[in-house]
Amino acid sequence: MSLQPSKPSSILIFLFKLPVFIYRLRLGWIFGHKYIMLIHVGRNSGRIRRTVLEVIRYNKSSGECIVISAYGINADWYRNILLKPALEIQIGTKNFVPIQRLLDEDEAFDEFVEYERLHPFAVKNLLKLIGIQYVGSENGRKLLVDSFRMGSFRPRSIDD
Repeated sequence: MSLQPSKPSSILIFLFKLPVFIYRLRLGWIFGHKYIMLIHVGRNSGRIRRTVLEVIRYNKSSGECIVISAYGINADWYRNILLKPALEIQIGTKNFVPIQRLLDEDEAFDEFVEYERLHPFAVKNLLKLIGIQYVGSENGRKLLVDSFRMGSFRPRSIDD
């Protein structure tokens, strides 16, 4: 079982970047709470970067968004926010300066199990799309989640 995603093809890179253009056209409402646009600073360039990420869980009352890095620690956005916190999150029609946190292994595992339960088709096909072979066994699930990274972004409150 291969748990390392393959390097994305040119077509896949284009598809990953297409939602950024949709957000920049102020059409983020099309995505509802399914995707966020993360605005962050490039760790090497210092330039503003925009990355659209799938939300695997959205908490309507707190505004918290849980996202996953299927490319693990190799994802540029993930490496960037480790050095400098995210500047802004856009979700639907809302923008906010986030409080971010990284999920620990147990919490990430629980989030993935629930996401897989609710969206088995999406999990299977997304993993296939990025070149990961996954059969859904308990051991395979643990290995998979160990290779991922998950983060949480929520709006700042008055108490923060």
